[in-house]
Amino acid sequence: MTKMVVTPWEVSGDIDYEKLIKEFGTQHLTDELIKKLEKEAGSSHFMLRRKVFFSHRDLDVALKEYDEGKPIALYTGRGPSGKTHLGHMLPWVFTKYLQDALGANLYFQITDDEKFLCKPELSKEKTKTWAYDNALDFIALGFNPKKTFIIVDTDYAKTLYNMAIQIAKKVTASSAKAVFGFTNETNIGMMFWPAMQAAPCFLPSVLEKRNVRTLIPAAIDQDPYWRIARDVAPKLGYPKTTAIHSIFLPSLAGPGKMSTSVGQNTTIFTTDTPEQVEEKIMKYAFSGGRGSIKEHREKGGVPEVDVSYQWLRIMFEPDDKKLKEIYEDYKSGKMLTGELKAILIEKIQKFLENHKKERERARKNLDKFILKD
Repeated sequence: MTKMVVTPWEVSGDIDYEKLIKEFGTQHLTDELIKKLEKEAGSSHFMLRRKVFFSHRDLDVALKEYDEGKPIALYTGRGPSGKTHLGHMLPWVFTKYLQDALGANLYFQITDDEKFLCKPELSKEKTKTWAYDNALDFIALGFNPKKTFIIVDTDYAKTLYNMAIQIAKKVTASSAKAVFGFTNETNIGMMFWPAMQAAPCFLPSVLEKRNVRTLIPAAIDQDPYWRIARDVAPKLGYPKTTAIHSIFLPSLAGPGKMSTSVGQNTTIFTTDTPEQVEEKIMKYAFSGGRGSIKEHREKGGVPEVDVSYQWLRIMFEPDDKKLKEIYEDYKSGKMLTGELKAILIEKIQKFLENHKKERERARKNLDKFILKD
């Protein structure tokens, strides 16, 4: 077991999601609440059924208000420090389901300012370039251009800053240090920046000139930002933002989450070729198989630790019946590790083939999505 580290800037080690719920003070996503969400949405989603989304903050409140006819808006985002990989897209896929099902406006914040502040190797120009590149991957998933608003922070700074200073005035330095672990070595830009991250929580209320509660689908490492936003909301007269948290898509190497800091070979990017996908999975995907074919046939594999199976469960095999068959065949030893990897390779290759086509189409429609002052 390697020590778990989960912050907005680093995720590593063996992730204990039960422990995170206790440490972050969030709530379990219960079967009862999942049924309520599916009822309001009018459909189910495999990420809910499989508890890929497992935790929340006041989702019950948001659903009750939605049922009463009160407005709701979605908010999620991306920190543009490089190419988009499949782990980044996990919450976006679910966000697409929520937008389609609830008919909600969606605000997507691309935090080029934050990545410039926290990544010494990145210039302001580079984070801006990555911001618009990453936006293409988001748009390619098929979001409604009439209801989707992309915010690149430095291009929407006038509006965001005016909101952020109101938030910052209500947050003490001791609170920020306690939540984010800032030290005397942290640059002052990063100490202010959580106020910029919190601003889109209230942006729908400002733009629509009425109180609109936001619902944030995101990985749980981003939750500290929403704690600040929720504390400030009543002081500024806005509804508290709500959230629904996902687990992480693991690195091909195993524990933690997919990240370029772990290594390029254990990360699959949206721009990878079919050959790169096959090579990375065949060479680097952590296996739950046995030491030999004979032993595997006798004892069976361990899908619970096998990354290829976990990727299918989390993101790439929505059919519950097919997933169950794969699980049982691998567990029994009928299916070998190479065969399991081949299934995942085909799924991802097909996904990326379509995604790249949509990504190119997105270039022509980018301006339709971007909010600017």
